[in-house]
Amino acid sequence: PSMAQEAAPILLVVLARLVSSTWHEGSGYYTESHTNEVYAEETPAEPALDYRRVPQWCATLNIHRGDATCYSPRGSSYRSSLGTRCELSCTRGYRLVGSSVVQCLPNRHWSGMAYCRQIRCHMLPAVLRGSYVCSAGVQMDSRCDYTCLPGYQLEGDRSRICMEDGRWSGTEPICVDLEPPKIRCPDSWERIAEPGKLTATVYWDPPRVKDSADGVIKRVMLRGPEPGSEFPEGEHVIRYTAHDQAYNRASCKFSVRVQGKRCPVLKPPQNGYISCTSDGNNYGATCEYLCDGGYELQGTSLRVCQSTQQWTGSQPLCTPMQINTAVNSAASLLDQFNEKRRLLIISAPDPSDRYYKMQISMLQQAACGLDVRHVTIIELVGQPPHEVGRIREHQLSLGIIQELRQFLHLTRSHFNAVLLDKAGTDRERYIAPVSPDELFVFIDTYLLGEREAARRAQSGDPCE
Repeated sequence: PSMAQEAAPILLVVLARLVSSTWHEGSGYYTESHTNEVYAEETPAEPALDYRRVPQWCATLNIHRGDATCYSPRGSSYRSSLGTRCELSCTRGYRLVGSSVVQCLPNRHWSGMAYCRQIRCHMLPAVLRGSYVCSAGVQMDSRCDYTCLPGYQLEGDRSRICMEDGRWSGTEPICVDLEPPKIRCPDSWERIAEPGKLTATVYWDPPRVKDSADGVIKRVMLRGPEPGSEFPEGEHVIRYTAHDQAYNRASCKFSVRVQGKRCPVLKPPQNGYISCTSDGNNYGATCEYLCDGGYELQGTSLRVCQSTQQWTGSQPLCTPMQINTAVNSAASLLDQFNEKRRLLIISAPDPSDRYYKMQISMLQQAACGLDVRHVTIIELVGQPPHEVGRIREHQLSLGIIQELRQFLHLTRSHFNAVLLDKAGTDRERYIAPVSPDELFVFIDTYLLGEREAARRAQSGDPCE
């Protein structure tokens, strides 16, 4: 029973296949037929084809801008028969895209596809401060020549060629500014020193500077005095240096020559000296003649160097100072020494005074130092009516003596002394004899004028 149950479905299948319908192509109907024959379905066999008798099995290869080199088993005349093998290539300037070798297959198709694409390089970038011109754009063998703007020079490859691999030969060049700017300085100057000076004020226009590339000058440096400066005698070189944006530099220079007109060198008078402005004998210089203490100037005190290179006036003289004691007042007496001499006035009760004798003895030994420092000694000694007043060998009247004592507050009761400067001002008092060294230190420290100190420094101490 179990076997019968298992066999029942199979029986149904077999029975079902026994009843079949047949379609009559083109009749518009179909019929049913009944048969007891059972068969197994099989795949239809491929049609038997004679490949050798079909000369063109695959489509003829036609590659634009290229060529196919084919090898057929049947010979060179059969370029597309079954089994033909073709090697594909492109003409120069084109690159093969796809299979380089194809074969004609039984399905009447080639085993692959390919085409020829034109070889092109990328567009070259623009060149800063330059340009390029290409012979054939970006195609292969195109040559691009580079040039730079005026004032710039090319660094790198001057030409680049589009090669077979689609790349440009060489490297991208650059345009650089290697040319220095152009600079022109003003012409050289020659000037005469101004009157009373050893200098001349000179002005000039700034140099003309031009950059050959972009026209931009970064800075212009001056080595030397600025225009409008005072130039001393002699020749002076002025330099300018210009830098462009690429730090190229150019320099130029010119000279400024200052010449002074001069008079003959003046000689100082005997017992005197000369004090001159500027250089002493240049055009416009003024020279003042001065006499040593105890001497008076006779003649013109000032002389000027003229543009004709001659001095005005004539040479003066320094003559010994004339002291007039026959005056009506002490003021008139002192006025003769104003701005000329310092006065050391010594008062003593009588000629035998110990301090007086000591003081006179020390001053006699220092006569040279007193004369160098323009010091005149006035002595007031004794009691009236026998009181004596003198300046060297010049005697003073009793009236002048009395006025001097009152004016300078000098007592007759004991030794005392007073030092007056060249303006007649009381500068120092002594109640005991003063040594020459102490006196000279005081004068040199406090009483010398600028001109007198300068002369002392220049000539030194003639008493040494």
